[in-house]
Amino acid sequence: MKVHLKQIPSQGLHLSGEDDCPIEEFASEDIQCAGPLRYDIDVGVADGGLWANGSLSQPVKLRCVSCLEKFVHEIRLPALAVHTELNGPETVDLTPFVREDLLLNLPAHPHCDKDGDLVCNARQLTMEAQAATRKPDWSALDKLKLES
Repeated sequence: MKVHLKQIPSQGLHLSGEDDCPIEEFASEDIQCAGPLRYDIDVGVADGGLWANGSLSQPVKLRCVSCLEKFVHEIRLPALAVHTELNGPETVDLTPFVREDLLLNLPAHPHCDKDGDLVCNARQLTMEAQAATRKPDWSALDKLKLES
């Protein structure tokens, strides 16, 4: 996501649309892009620096840590805020800032049923197994003789 400085008026510029997935190079078996990056940001130049704020949305395909099935999760950044100094080039690439914020907002332990749209098979089996278990056996603790 590159911004050409000469195209930014003094009151700022509003940009919205779609761009290529900025985390494609980090794609692995467990994390893959599932669509384009959607952005809605305002950019401007002030005091020798470029500022940008707005919102981002990036769908990614993740692997559930419980059932190991893949599912689509949307990383939403409602409050992107960037400020960087201008070092002379006519264009500024916001991609590294966007990539960093997206990676920081990836779930550490993704679960397919987090949003309530899907039912995780592993969790459902675990709940059924817990319901069918026998009563706890405290007899071993009852035999324990403690000295006072």
